[in-house]
Amino acid sequence: MIEHSRSPVVPNLGWRVAFAGTGINLALGVLYTWSVISQFIPKEWGWSETDKSLPYSIALLAFAFATIPAGRMQDKIGPRIVAAIGGVLVGLGMMLSSLTTSPLGYVLGFGILAGAGIGFGYASATPPAVKWFNKHKTGLIAGIVVSGFGLASVYAAPTAQWLGSSFGLQTMMLVFGVAFLIAVFGFAQLLKTPPAGYVPAGDGPSASASGAGVTAPAQREYGPGEMLRTPQFFMLWFMYACGAGAGLMVISKMAKIATDQAGLSLGFVLVAILAIGNGPGRHIAGLVSDRIGRTRTMLLCFTLQAALILLLTQTVKGSLLANAVILSIVAALIGGNYGSNLSVFPAVTKDWFGLRDFGVNYGFVFSSWGVGGLTLSLIAGAAYDATGSFNLAYFTAAGLLIIAGVMTFAVKAPRALAAAELATMVETAPVK
Repeated sequence: MIEHSRSPVVPNLGWRVAFAGTGINLALGVLYTWSVISQFIPKEWGWSETDKSLPYSIALLAFAFATIPAGRMQDKIGPRIVAAIGGVLVGLGMMLSSLTTSPLGYVLGFGILAGAGIGFGYASATPPAVKWFNKHKTGLIAGIVVSGFGLASVYAAPTAQWLGSSFGLQTMMLVFGVAFLIAVFGFAQLLKTPPAGYVPAGDGPSASASGAGVTAPAQREYGPGEMLRTPQFFMLWFMYACGAGAGLMVISKMAKIATDQAGLSLGFVLVAILAIGNGPGRHIAGLVSDRIGRTRTMLLCFTLQAALILLLTQTVKGSLLANAVILSIVAALIGGNYGSNLSVFPAVTKDWFGLRDFGVNYGFVFSSWGVGGLTLSLIAGAAYDATGSFNLAYFTAAGLLIIAGVMTFAVKAPRALAAAELATMVETAPVK
């Protein structure tokens, strides 16, 4: 009796990995509660508004640039170990912050250590998830995973408010550090990439349109060096910096905007409401971009975000924008438009530059997120210290968003080489 060997069936772990990545991001998204955390910095510490911007701004930069080595590591050794390292760094960084009262101490703890840890965890959450699903679900899955980061403030902002009011800032940071170390390390154990050669359902080979029986070549895969030599990379980088930086600027100051400019006492509630828009915004934008295209979705979001941020210039006590309901709607929409960047840009990176080196490639693209956030958050702090208003920062952010929107008409996918390769294969293929 002849036995025929069978290829082992690979269980699809896609949804397990996607939800584990979402859980990791729900912990790491504590970054977005900084505007609440910073309200508990005691006046006797003598921090200026610019000082209060520094730990958050440095965390954004450390986060963004840590995703580059972290992306390379997760491509090589897998996401589980890299995400676990991230959990340890976040926990240690926040615990270190609980022991200091100086801006430098918070820059080292919250900014550099926790920021880098967030980068390691974040870089390991999305890539393994999207690899389990076919290309038609890339935006959807990326949106689901990163929505955890955006939604984190829904629970973290009121928790920070309660811990800060009841026990003080240093206890708050200690509790967060221990909790997030445990959570991220635990979820990291559920991350796994598909085995080599795995093809998601719906991504199988397709015959060429010529009818010659030629299998279409795989998508053009760009290594990081190749990607960095394309004009598309630099255009996407700048657009991402504008879109993300504008949102991060508002996130970093939302509690102060509510209390100082609008005269509302529940700033932490607006931070949570902004997060309510942020999370679903990622999911919706990912789904919409799968349907109408990445750059069209970017254009819609950049344009709306510019208009919303310009509205914030009218947020003064007694104005229509100072109404709690109206400002809540604006905050949720700003959060949603900001969140769209975090699903559309990873999706377009995968679409245009391939999946093989997606982790490190997206790390390079994502560095713009940190640069944009650092720049505009510091501009906001400096503008307030100089003028008592964030208006200069609002106008700067809106102008950059308009420039990014115009650029969506010029940026195109780098398809020329892939098309040439396909044409060559079709022309030289033997007829069967």
